[in-house]
Amino acid sequence: MKIENVIFDIADALLYPVLIAALLSILFVVVELGALLAELRKRRGRGLARLEHALDAIRAALAAGDNVTALSIARGLGYNGAMSDALAAIIEQRGKPDAPDRIAKRMAEYDYRSMRRLERTRILVRMGPALGLMGTLIPLSPALAALAEGNVQRLTDDLRVAFSVTVAGLLIGMLAFIVSLVRDRLYAQDYSDVEYVLAGLSSIPTHPSPKAPASGEAKVAATEVAQSGATATAVLPTPSTPVSTGQQSSAPVQPPTPPPAAPTAPAPTAPPPAAAPASPAPASPPPPPAQTPQIPPAATPPAAPEGP
Repeated sequence: MKIENVIFDIADALLYPVLIAALLSILFVVVELGALLAELRKRRGRGLARLEHALDAIRAALAAGDNVTALSIARGLGYNGAMSDALAAIIEQRGKPDAPDRIAKRMAEYDYRSMRRLERTRILVRMGPALGLMGTLIPLSPALAALAEGNVQRLTDDLRVAFSVTVAGLLIGMLAFIVSLVRDRLYAQDYSDVEYVLAGLSSIPTHPSPKAPASGEAKVAATEVAQSGATATAVLPTPSTPVSTGQQSSAPVQPPTPPPAAPTAPAPTAPPPAAAPASPAPASPPPPPAQTPQIPPAATPPAAPEGP
């Protein structure tokens, strides 16, 4: 068996799967076209005034602490489930510590869901003509063989199938392209509306739940506020209004800190008076001289008389 016959058999076996796929693609693109018309009908009253009015209502509800009403209004702005979930997530995640990261992730998920919705018809934009081309080329081989054999009836039937599938493939691609193009514009506008709501609610302060346990920083801040309040309300006793012992506050009374003295220019100082000459101290009398014992001189012998 030659390899040409193997390829011919494979191509001949693909004829009916291609025809079934082309028929299902036609049904699918017609359904998507109907869904697009329904989406256009939902957005018929769309406008900037409606969006701004709803945003003002959401702001008022959040300022009053009514998150339920704000969620209801936000979900009413959505034209599909993905958009409603993204708008609701913006309000639900506002009061959490990592709210920016959580909201950014929900926005990314909303974008991915919109892209996945567009992938259905974007695939058909290329898949429709490909099915039409396959449905055209596969019946041509038996049609040419029938022409060689002189079987005009089979040639006619094969050519009818080939041309019909070609037209069906082109129709699938054309309708899918129209649906994808319009939906791309609609979903881009939806994403812009969600971003507008997110930017409009960024200036609204959050209202933490009173039942939520305070974090470490919140506890420290509350303690500092309580201490400052106790210090501010403490009454210092004055001489004119004595405070009895029973009325004294249990909190330690801190005396007020005197204001810092204003700097004054140094007063000119007079030069120091000249020092008077020091008087000499009286000299002490000299010590008496030491008395030495008097030693009597030794007696000298009488001189001998000189001779004549």
